[in-house]
Amino acid sequence: WISILLLLLPGLSDGGKLLVVPMVGSHWLSMQEVVEKLSERGHEVVVLAPEVSWQMEMTQAYKVVTHPVSQTLEELDNAFQEYVAVHLTERPFPLNALAMYKASVHVFNAFFGQCKDLFRSQETLRFLNQSGFDAILTDPAFMCGAVLAQHLSLPFAFFMRGFPCNLHFAAAQCSSPVSYIPRLFSFNSDRMTFFQRVENALITLLELEYCNGFYGEALQLSSEVLQRDVSLTDLVNSAAIWLLRFDFVFEYVRPVMPNMVFIGGINCAKKKPLPK
Repeated sequence: WISILLLLLPGLSDGGKLLVVPMVGSHWLSMQEVVEKLSERGHEVVVLAPEVSWQMEMTQAYKVVTHPVSQTLEELDNAFQEYVAVHLTERPFPLNALAMYKASVHVFNAFFGQCKDLFRSQETLRFLNQSGFDAILTDPAFMCGAVLAQHLSLPFAFFMRGFPCNLHFAAAQCSSPVSYIPRLFSFNSDRMTFFQRVENALITLLELEYCNGFYGEALQLSSEVLQRDVSLTDLVNSAAIWLLRFDFVFEYVRPVMPNMVFIGGINCAKKKPLPK
C-alpha cells in the first residue's frame, strides 16, 4: 500500500507509473478528474479502455490504450435502456427487488463481456505485463480491474461508490448493523418498524448469495485467469486504499478502516451554475 500512497499524495515521489482501469458511463466522470490531476503532478498515467467505450470521453492529459471487444455500442445501449426501464416501473415488494436484481445481472453481464475480451487479447496482456506499472487505480463495480491487478501482481486502489451487497464494508470487516442500516433492495430508511428490521435481517443473510450470482461471470473469469478458486472477498479485500465517492456525514454511522478515504466532494468537481 505504500506505493499507492506515494502515487496519490503530492510531494512524496518523483512520479510513478499508474494503470487506470475505469468503469464506463457516469462513473468515469469523477474518476477522470483524479486521473488528470495525477498526470499534472508528474505521474505517467495509462488509461486502459475498450475500443467500444460507452459514455467515455478522453483527453490528451494521459495516454489511452484500447483493447478489442466484441460488443457493439447498440448492444450496450440496449442493455442499459432495459436496466433503466425496470427501475422506472413500480412493483410491490419483493417483485420490485427481484426485477431490479435480474436487470442488474443482465446489464452487468453485457458490460462484463468487455473484460472477457480484454483477457482474450494476448497482445494487450503482453503490453501490460511488459510496461512495469507501479500500481492500478480502478473502479471495481465490474471487478475487471481487481482481477487484472491480481493477474499482474500489482497493488491496487479502489475508486468507487459502493458494491450492491454491502461488500465494500463486509470485505473490509467494517460493522454494518442491520438494526438501522437498510440493505439494498429493502427500500427502507434508517427508521424501521420491527417487521422492516426482520426484512432487513433476512436480506442481510442473502446478501453474499445474491452477490455471488450477480458477479458469477466475474468469479468464473477470475478463477480461470488466476488458476485457483476465487471468492468475492478474495478479489476485493486486498485493495490497498479505498477511495469512497460519498461523504461520511451523509451516511449511516459506523466505524471504517484506516485505508478508507471519503472523497464525496469529487462528484461536484465539474459544477454548473443553477438556471435562473
